[in-house]
Amino acid sequence: MGDANEDSLAALSLRLRILRARQGLQMGGLQQRTGLGRTTISQALNGQKVPSEATLVALARAMAVDVEPLLALREAAARVPQVRKVYPSVARRSARSTVQPSFEERYLSYVAERHSQLTVVGLDLSLSQRAHWPLDAAYLSLELAEQPTSWLADNEEADRPPIVVKRAENALADCQRVLLRGLAGSGKTTLLQWLAVAAARDELPEELGNWRGQIPFVLPLRTLVRRGPLPEPHHFLTAVGTPLAASQPEGWADDVLARGTALVLVDGIDEVPQEHRNATRDWLERLIAAYKDAHFVVTTRPSAVPEGWLASSRFTELSVRPMNAPDIGVFVTRWHTAAMQSAATDAERSQLHDLETTLHTTVRAQRDLAQLSSTPLMCALICALHRDRRGHLPHSRMELYEAALSMLLVRRDLERSIDIPEGIQLTEHQSVQLLQRLAYWLIRNRQTEMGRATAEALVSDALPAMQAVAEQGTADQVLTHLVSRSGLLRQPTMDTIDFVHRTFQDYLGAKAAIEAHDFPLLVNNAHDDQWEDVLRMAVAHARPVESADLLRRIINRGDVEDDHRSRLHLLAAASLQYATEIEPETRRLVEQRARVLLPPRSREEAEELAALGPGILDLLPGPKFLEADEVGPVIKAATLIGGDHAYAFLRRFTQSLLPHSAPHDLFEGWEHFNADEYARDILLPFPAQKPIYLPVYNQDQRNALPLLKPITSIAFRGAFTADEIIEHLSAEHTKTLHIYNGQQLQELKFIRRLSALTNFSLSECINLTHIEDLAGLPLPNLSLSHLPEEFSFDALNSLPGLTNLSLYTRLPWERLSYLPAPKGLTSLSLGGWVGARLAGISRWRQLRALVINSAPDRGEWQEISTLPHLGELCISKYDLNHATPMPNITYLRLLPSSDPQLELVPELFPNLESLFINCRTSRSETTDISPLRHIKGLHIAISYASNITGLERFASDAVTVHPRLRTADI
Repeated sequence: MGDANEDSLAALSLRLRILRARQGLQMGGLQQRTGLGRTTISQALNGQKVPSEATLVALARAMAVDVEPLLALREAAARVPQVRKVYPSVARRSARSTVQPSFEERYLSYVAERHSQLTVVGLDLSLSQRAHWPLDAAYLSLELAEQPTSWLADNEEADRPPIVVKRAENALADCQRVLLRGLAGSGKTTLLQWLAVAAARDELPEELGNWRGQIPFVLPLRTLVRRGPLPEPHHFLTAVGTPLAASQPEGWADDVLARGTALVLVDGIDEVPQEHRNATRDWLERLIAAYKDAHFVVTTRPSAVPEGWLASSRFTELSVRPMNAPDIGVFVTRWHTAAMQSAATDAERSQLHDLETTLHTTVRAQRDLAQLSSTPLMCALICALHRDRRGHLPHSRMELYEAALSMLLVRRDLERSIDIPEGIQLTEHQSVQLLQRLAYWLIRNRQTEMGRATAEALVSDALPAMQAVAEQGTADQVLTHLVSRSGLLRQPTMDTIDFVHRTFQDYLGAKAAIEAHDFPLLVNNAHDDQWEDVLRMAVAHARPVESADLLRRIINRGDVEDDHRSRLHLLAAASLQYATEIEPETRRLVEQRARVLLPPRSREEAEELAALGPGILDLLPGPKFLEADEVGPVIKAATLIGGDHAYAFLRRFTQSLLPHSAPHDLFEGWEHFNADEYARDILLPFPAQKPIYLPVYNQDQRNALPLLKPITSIAFRGAFTADEIIEHLSAEHTKTLHIYNGQQLQELKFIRRLSALTNFSLSECINLTHIEDLAGLPLPNLSLSHLPEEFSFDALNSLPGLTNLSLYTRLPWERLSYLPAPKGLTSLSLGGWVGARLAGISRWRQLRALVINSAPDRGEWQEISTLPHLGELCISKYDLNHATPMPNITYLRLLPSSDPQLELVPELFPNLESLFINCRTSRSETTDISPLRHIKGLHIAISYASNITGLERFASDAVTVHPRLRTADI
């Protein structure tokens, strides 16, 4: 009987996998359609455990099949006696020991248990201890964005690749070291938790197959910096308070790291004081130098460290993107499902169901609310407030925080008739006063957690002035009450206290600073990104006279401090929207200073401005007041801000641009708004023009494409089927097609229907094994990136018209000479991870342009120099000491990782006409262009240089700097 029942479970899982394959659904698609967690779906598909009836109903609905046959198989499988779950990793590692688990097995079990729960704002309104969400159900695979650094022409939009957007597991797949940027509450720490638990259980998804077998070390910097010097590997467990630390075998951590089976998860660079961040980087670089094969993921808020901060250690920089509409919908469903599990009555569960339905509609209908809901923290907060207020929501961020405090501190207990469970009863004002003390101490000391003894001492110091509280109990009892009842504090270990999220700490600390009139302290720390949100919230908490005084002080400090001027003046401008009332003269002063720094002149400046919020839109001028290099960044800033205010700004802005062509950033930005409205109101009025690479991220945008016909150039950046891609494209008009994240593509026959196609790109097509369907097409331009290892390149020789080939994927050969590309190639681009040496490149005698992202050796430099027509060379990770003189080169692009070696350029490239230097990933603080004065008629373009010397030796029109220098910088 047991075997038969086990066969039923196997049959059920097989049936589910077949149905999934027929529908062409990837794991991410199933998650979005069902609202189930990745692990829950994986266990059902793989037969690891009998799925619940609710899981099968959700899967059947997602795959549009009858659920009854699935339930019948489940009923048969459920008769199998359920045994205690043993994680595959533990089972594998315990094969040698069935009596006593090894230390490694015990540690993995501890990590899986320790990090398997999330604290969710407002999830349970009766007991904060129950406000936890199982990670299996809670984890939502968010989108991560990567700007490829292997491309060099950052100031040339035609050559610039789009930002690559992938789901987290796909974005991480090809990375060994990651610097993950994200705003407060964006889900960075949750992603690390999921990685730790999935690695410990050996349940990482297929996409992260290279990460399997890793042993996770979770290292929150908020804890480490409080305890002294950053730890060496043998102290990792002790530093984070792991109870098993005393049992750790000597040399175990070193062995795990040395053999390349360690996953080091470092959380919160932004929680390290600024003056200690370089020391933190040195600590990381020492670890990497000693353990090159280990995996590292490091998180930070976006503004805490500059771009390329860990570039020299080959870290890939990814950014957590705001949740899109489908993600928000999934999150709202999961939050209410989890809340129903803790509901006391059927009536309450029914009410939660109705509230969920209402909130789905409200979020879709109100853009401002959708904007506020774009991070997991804020979405959870909105769900909780919507429940608490029976469907009525505040509209501004500060109102949300204020309402959340009231809900978490008092109203939930009163409305649930919960009365002084610890013998302590505090009013909302009393709770806030005590919490403010704790928050302000953390902020002043640049900490995000404190020892329980410190917290108890702070409460004890407050009690003499709070007689009504002191009469109820000791400082220890009051603190225990705040931890267990406030919903804002938690106790991650026996001896530490912190806030459930940094946002609440900043809100309460800012209130305490204003009440203490600590304006000098606020202003003196205004340049520090750890104080950025504190300053803005302080302006919101202050009375009109106080907020004006605070803003003037920030402006005055910026006026006299060159190093911090831009940051301080922009912070003051961004804080204006938080002030309830500001006198006109102060507003004029703040806006005047901000205009010196505006408009933005680069994508990075646009992103920095967007982080400051919608208030910055009021300071941005219209197109007729802008230079050519400012139009795109202004649009970029507005689209990133999103919301009704930004939409109105873009409509006015674009009307002023007509009848000229639409900037590239205008098309990239439509993902942040309603697709139909944006296409009709903003994109459609522009005339047909050169290719603009219209990006399509989701089905709403795809469905809006008929409004924009005919489409000449388009980029699909998601998991679309062949039919979905081709449906709205025109055979005679579509000239350029890019397919990124094309996981659902298994063949390319549909491409043959696009007779006018001249440019084609493929990326992340993990189910595609060849391009034979393209054979014979007159396709001059082809780009292939991030393809599976078994991919065949044989059909490249069957593309007779191919002249421009880009390869950003691993090749199966050690030498380039085996690449079956036509000998008529005139342009070849090679990514740094192609895996093949350049030996044999001289086969392509017609090459005129070459892009290399790996350092050639002397022999390869020599071979490159023999190409008779090569005039354009783009190179990164190079050493010009090995190079051979190349008099044919007239255009050179360099992406240095350290010293750009410009003193060698005149001798090696004597006939150079144009030189582009991208210093984005360079560790050099100064770029000296003086040696280039010996090349007559040379035009130089420099991007992202920290400091440039030698400009005075060139004519004013001979050097272009990007971003263009402002008057104050010259």
